[in-house]
Formats: sequence, C-alpha cells, structure tokens
Amino acid sequence: HPRRVEKVFEVGADAVILDLEDAVAVSEKGAARQCVVDAFSVRPSNGAKRYVRINSVDTPYCEDDIKATVGPWLDGVVLPKVESRACLDRLEHWLAAAEAAQGMAVGQLDLMPIIETAAGVESAKAIATADSRIRRMAFGGGDYTLDLNYEWHAEETVLAYARARLSHASRLGDLEPPIDTVVLQIRDDERFLQSAGHGKQFGFGGKLCIHPSQVPLTHQIFSPSEAEIAHAQAVVAAFEAAEAAGSASIQLDGYFIDYPIVYKSQRILALADKLQNG
Repeated sequence: HPRRVEKVFEVGADAVILDLEDAVAVSEKGAARQCVVDAFSVRPSNGAKRYVRINSVDTPYCEDDIKATVGPWLDGVVLPKVESRACLDRLEHWLAAAEAAQGMAVGQLDLMPIIETAAGVESAKAIATADSRIRRMAFGGGDYTLDLNYEWHAEETVLAYARARLSHASRLGDLEPPIDTVVLQIRDDERFLQSAGHGKQFGFGGKLCIHPSQVPLTHQIFSPSEAEIAHAQAVVAAFEAAEAAGSASIQLDGYFIDYPIVYKSQRILALADKLQNG
C-alpha cells in the first residue's frame, strides 16, 4: 500500500525491500510494480538501499516484474526460491536487457538470491559463485520448513543445517555474510532476539524483517556491543604489545589469545567502525 511504503523508509533499516511476490495478489501485481517505481524514484534521506523482491523465475510474472521496475532508482533485486545456477542464468538475461533499456551499466544492480528449499540449500555453493552481481545470499526459513515438512519451533534446531550450508557457501564464494530468515511472530520480541542470535552464531550478518519493531532488535543483535568493542580493543592492544616483545600468544582476563582471536577482534572493530561511519 502506498501509505505503508512511505513509512517504511522511517524505520531505520539498512535496506528496504518492496515485495511483488507473496504479499501481492495476482490481480494487483501491475499496480504494485508501479508503486515500487513511484516509491523508489526519490532516494531516501537516510541512505537506505532500495530493493524489489520479484516473483521467482518459474512464474509468468518474473520477466514483467523486471521490465516494469528496473531503473536508476533501484539498487538491487531479491530473487526468491533460487534452487540452481539455471535460475540465475535466466534472470541475468532479463536483468541485462532491462538495464540496457534504461541506459544503465549492465551489471549495475545487486542481486540477492533467497535460499528457501532443500534443492537451494544443497546448491548453495554453486549459487554463491554463479553471478558477479551476487554480494550476499539470504535464507528463507518459512518456505524451507514447508518444503521439508519440518516443525519450526523457537529453538530452531531444524534450521541449523541450512544456516551452516549458507554460511559455508558464502565464505567459499567470497560473499558478504548471508542475511538470516524472517521471524513470523511479529509480537514476540524474545523469539525474534533468540532467532537473530542463532543466525549470528552461524556467521550471518543481518536479518530480514517484516515488522518495524524488528529493525532495532536486529541492530541490537548484529551490531557489536560496547562490551564487545572494549574487549576487542583490549585484545588487539595487548597482543600488539606482546608481539612487539617477541611473543605470538598471551593470556588476557583468563583467556588464551593468539592470532585467530586477534583477527576476530580486528573484524569486530572493523564492523563497529563501518556501522558508525557508514
């Protein structure tokens, strides 16, 4: 709805994804495409990235979604239910044609595939390396558990394998950390925090949100805390001092510190700096 679209830029998300798939009835898809163009024609003052989630390539709507919404107002495309490189090959043909028609550089748009079926999970490595547009992948727990007839409870043990596969594939494809699944219980903050924590444990870098209240919770989990930053600073400083004295391993506050721990601390500090300074 246009009124809801206006408000979505005010919730503090790093990126806004307007959905043309599950959230839009077939009879409304044409109007929804125009709504995407209208909403994204002005760049948000907060710098949020602008993405459109199109219909999957095996539907009769995908190509029309691309033709109608691709333009210089768009930062990227989210493709659901990606199961193979073949899905991406078909999409690439349509995307390149639409970019050229709009006078854009071919390859300008980011592409984020959502992995949400057993086939997609098993093909995650091939998908991660299939297209230079892909900077990160996302995980869809709802369709994944539906596909496998899993029971999705708060402890999320049934999602562990898929999360691990996406994390490994992202690393092997030299992608950014993947984006974790939505949480459907929009009034259950504790469940959301628990789910986000699970994603963080598996190396995910953010979370898909379907309600404004979930955005600050996502920042809370995936942004380094003051305590984490302070500890990382202490680790790096202590190790640098020890290294200058000829030692490559030390103890700090009862913990053994060597290069892997230092590299992890440096990564935390780099993320904190990126979040603070853009």
